[in-house]
Amino acid sequence: MRHLPDGEAYYAWALRLGTTTTTSAADIHRIGLEQNAAIKARMDALLKAQGMSQGSVGERVTALNKDPRFLYPNDDAGRAQLIAYLEDRIAKVRAVLPRIAHMKLKADVVVKRVPPAIQDGAALGYMQPAPLDGSRPAIYYVNLKSTELWPRYQLATLTAHEGIPGHTWQLAYLAEHHAEVPDFASLAGFNAFVEGWALYAEQVIDESGLYDDDPWARLGYLQAQQFRACRLVVDTGLHAMGWSREAAVDFLCTETGKGRTAMTSETDRYCASPGQACGYKMGHNQIVRQRERVRAALGHRFDLADFNDAVVATGGVPLELLDGVIDGYIAGKRRA
Repeated sequence: MRHLPDGEAYYAWALRLGTTTTTSAADIHRIGLEQNAAIKARMDALLKAQGMSQGSVGERVTALNKDPRFLYPNDDAGRAQLIAYLEDRIAKVRAVLPRIAHMKLKADVVVKRVPPAIQDGAALGYMQPAPLDGSRPAIYYVNLKSTELWPRYQLATLTAHEGIPGHTWQLAYLAEHHAEVPDFASLAGFNAFVEGWALYAEQVIDESGLYDDDPWARLGYLQAQQFRACRLVVDTGLHAMGWSREAAVDFLCTETGKGRTAMTSETDRYCASPGQACGYKMGHNQIVRQRERVRAALGHRFDLADFNDAVVATGGVPLELLDGVIDGYIAGKRRA
């Protein structure tokens, strides 16, 4: 983008829109590289503990994605099994919700296959929020053009992101408490907050203990986090560091172990929507930073579920406003 008229200024604006911060492209690039390395180290240790020690982390993940142990049959029966597994994951998360949130939300959600008529051009997984009038539940769509798109070890963290306590939960608050939330919060959908919360939700589920006896699901969670860190590197690489499209695809394939066709599509997405993909990890980082700030300020009075409720109850705000919101939360807890 640097070669275009006012390209640098445009990309700075795109990053501000996508992350709702003034963090520079250089700093975002550095953060992505650092977090990718840190997450890969955790993945490496986990893979070695499962007897997979040969090759890079990306190469070992590539092998996992083709491992028959994690693939459902690529037919209607296999698709039904996969959807049943997603429904089971939602039920398991509901069982641990008291550790994650005090607020009582219905957060009704149904799991559906992306309609075959649109699956070729559709995302691999996404959520359609429930309407404010509550006339139907949220719909969690999974693209099952081929069941090979979704090895089982990746599905638990996808469900935390799209379902509960991710998008479905956060947006259910807007629907079930719409009288208490300003209209602009329901309509704005600040990218970094919404996607940052969903990525933070993946972390909370890992911390809840649900993966303690399932190292493969934990690996799927770490891979999802690593992929979002790589997005920081590639988006800024393309638009601020002079990277070519080919270099971006190569980096994603090598680092994440994902297929070249999928990573080419991802790269084209970043070319078409500069800055947007940076919102996920930047939002996640900011929410985690706020959590540690509250923990340090409140000490033994820190309540994880109460903090999570406070973040969701903002309705969704630009990241630059979170400091002020959390300052008020800390002050209120100290007064109490």
